[in-house]
Amino acid sequence: MSIDATLPYDPANIFARILRDEIPSRLVYEDEHAVAFHDIAPQAATHILVIPRGAYVSWDDFSARASDAEIAGFVRAVGEVARREGLVAPGYRLLANTGPHGGQEVPHLHVHLFGGEPLGPMLAR
Repeated sequence: MSIDATLPYDPANIFARILRDEIPSRLVYEDEHAVAFHDIAPQAATHILVIPRGAYVSWDDFSARASDAEIAGFVRAVGEVARREGLVAPGYRLLANTGPHGGQEVPHLHVHLFGGEPLGPMLAR
C-alpha cells in the first residue's frame, strides 16, 4: 500500500476502526488525545502502538494540522505509556514510519513503542 501524506484521511483504516470500537484491541491507555494498545504482531517483548484520536495520516500531517493541545497531549501520552510499562529506566525505542520510503503501512499516525529487552541496532544493514 502506498502512503502519501497529501492523500485524504481514510476513515476505514484499521486504527480509525479501533478508535470507533469496531475492532477489539488490548488497550493499555486512553485519554482525550490518544489511545495506546498492544501490537497484534509484536516485534519486541513490549510493542505498543500509540495513536492520536484525531484523523491524521502521518507525523507530517499531524505536526502541520493538529492543535497545540493535541500535539502536547499525544507526546505526553507516549511518555505516560512508557512510564506505566516500566520502560524508562532500562530504555525503549520510539518509531514513527511516514510514507512509502519510511515503511508506513496504516494511513493513521501511530508511534511504535518498543522495549522490554535489548533492541539491537536501529536499522539492519
